[in-house]
Amino acid sequence: MQSTERLKGVEVFVAVAHAGSFVRAAERLHLTGSAVGKTIARLEARLGVRLFERTTRRLALTEAGVRFHAACARVLGELEDAEHALADDGEALAGRLRIDLPVSFGRLQVLPLLLPWFRRHPRLTPVLSFTDRYVDLGGEGIDLALRIGGVDAWPPSLAQRYLGQERKIFCAAPDYLARHGVPATAEALLGHAAIIYGRADGAPSPWLMPQADGRVEQRAPEPYMVAGNAEVQLELVLAGLGIAQLPTWLVDGHLAGGSLVTVLPDLATPGLPLHLVWPKGRERVPKVGQLVSALEEALVPALGRAAPGRAAPGRAT
Repeated sequence: MQSTERLKGVEVFVAVAHAGSFVRAAERLHLTGSAVGKTIARLEARLGVRLFERTTRRLALTEAGVRFHAACARVLGELEDAEHALADDGEALAGRLRIDLPVSFGRLQVLPLLLPWFRRHPRLTPVLSFTDRYVDLGGEGIDLALRIGGVDAWPPSLAQRYLGQERKIFCAAPDYLARHGVPATAEALLGHAAIIYGRADGAPSPWLMPQADGRVEQRAPEPYMVAGNAEVQLELVLAGLGIAQLPTWLVDGHLAGGSLVTVLPDLATPGLPLHLVWPKGRERVPKVGQLVSALEEALVPALGRAAPGRAAPGRAT
């Protein structure tokens, strides 16, 4: 088969997957529904697999179709990037840009930085997702991700840039401390109602506690509540239900306003590292390389700033 025919089949397949309908895809491609159906049939015959499950009510990708779509979307995206890089107005960033961010940090800290950057580049088509799970950048067609938490070794297919670390503190609502008392020691803290972050595998994350010798020890209090989202943790603490260890980027405003106070400020500790991660080589695509630089420039100083907190009654900051 000629390469032009192969690419034509791929383009039609991706259009059908995005549209969810042969008819809508045909309208977007200025083809007949019959032509689209025949192209998909030839593609499935050539590959030897079914790409779509067809019923009278819906059209959905099969498992094989999902895998093939991720590869096809990535190839078409790279072709589009190559065209834009060669265009006469090469200074203008254009095309699809797939970005994956952590749910809370992405929404509260990164999205406000991205909005003015998007306004400066109106020819971009940003595709944003917010997930705390592991993502396969190459398989899911992601151009750039921000990850909280380290790995022993980054896969050789990925490039990364270290941004800094979170800073974590223990905090509670004044109402909770008025009812239950202010813990004066780390051991006393472990006896309080602990609102714990729940990891993706369902296991509660331990608290990090700095030691006199500089080590950071992991302690696992008996959870009073477990939340799989940092913003939900925050709401539970604001409601006076317990004490949580939270990153300062999430609680700074509440500390300044007095709706939260720092508990045992001496136990403040560095938290998880943050990295920008992208498929190796994608930084040579201008829109990806410039976004990496813009986010690094904005986030490194923000993560490096110390975040003073209001101390719980009876404790000095």
